[in-house]
Amino acid sequence: MSIIVQKYGGSSVSDIEKLKKISELIAAVKNAGNDVVAVVSAMGKTTNSLIEMAKEISPNPSRREMDMLLSTGERTTMALLCIALNELGVDAISLTGSQAGIITNDRHNDATVIEVRPVRVQDELEKGKVVVIGGFQGVSYKRDITTLGRGGSDTSAVALAAALKAERCEIYSDVDGIYTTDPNIINEAKHLQEVSYQQIQEMAEAGAKVLNAQAVQFAKEAKIALYARSTFSPGNETIIREITAKELSGVLAVVYEREVIRVFVNNPSKIEWVIKYFEEHQIPIKEFQFSGLGRDSGYKCSFITSVNNVHNWKKDKEILIDKLRHEIIINEGLGTLSIIGEGFSRSSNVLRDTLNLLGEKGIEIFGVGTTSFRISILVERDLLEEAVKICHDYWLNN
Repeated sequence: MSIIVQKYGGSSVSDIEKLKKISELIAAVKNAGNDVVAVVSAMGKTTNSLIEMAKEISPNPSRREMDMLLSTGERTTMALLCIALNELGVDAISLTGSQAGIITNDRHNDATVIEVRPVRVQDELEKGKVVVIGGFQGVSYKRDITTLGRGGSDTSAVALAAALKAERCEIYSDVDGIYTTDPNIINEAKHLQEVSYQQIQEMAEAGAKVLNAQAVQFAKEAKIALYARSTFSPGNETIIREITAKELSGVLAVVYEREVIRVFVNNPSKIEWVIKYFEEHQIPIKEFQFSGLGRDSGYKCSFITSVNNVHNWKKDKEILIDKLRHEIIINEGLGTLSIIGEGFSRSSNVLRDTLNLLGEKGIEIFGVGTTSFRISILVERDLLEEAVKICHDYWLNN
């Protein structure tokens, strides 16, 4: 039998009635002669509720204990879904990430999958069972429960699909695929039928609520096509696959990230300490830049970070300011606008036109970072949605 891995997340697992409908969808795929592995997220706002409860007890909860707490959300979903499948006469078994063999490094709240040993999953499939796995979680080589950060259930699903050599991996949510921008803020957002692995990775790294970047890397390495679909509204879908450079052209999408912080370090002797602090406290660093005009003119570095998965940022910020005083500047209130496409390293036209466009509209630019597939621009958070609309209208609605 072919193996199909499905992931269900978002509001599609928000209540019992929806879980019952999902069980019917899974049963239909199983009864069609396929082996099925279903990876599920926590129900509705469960994860946010768990975080709020922890914050009521402590403003700076332990990262390890937060992982132990947050992993319970997916366990609830997987057990209930198995109960629903059993009621339909489908033999199903639920497994945690650790039971499914998802091994991670020892980072908490934002762990990286380093290996998948799906022996238990394969055994249960051979017995004819549907295997339902709690996404977003794994176990470190130290045997601690870890969570995979935002979009972690995607990573669980695709990593398992690669390890099981699945025929395909289907990602179900309340949205019917990928759009040229967030349809929640731009009504004119256009549906994308196909996106390359590299483009979707850049979108994810730039803050778009699409597939997890690490998940896409697993798919890319295993050459597994991903199908992003709506759970209850079949029709449109976006296929993520390998696309040659000849098939790619122009601007594909405009995405954004709200919770961005920029850090300047003006003392070169303290740069190493700052980087070490961020690494030890598992705070991601992006767009790192180091500049200087010679020994007599001084050096400085700057970088941006996203604090979406950092539960103790307020405390971390206080420590950094107390340690470095005037040698560090932390800019909050910023957001990142990113233009996604292809060939940006070969031509500066898109960068030039975007900067001119935003300048003409009176939107101040606080920084720029580029790759071959992405141009990221720092702007005031309060003007972020306006900037997204301006750029989307210019590049994708003309």
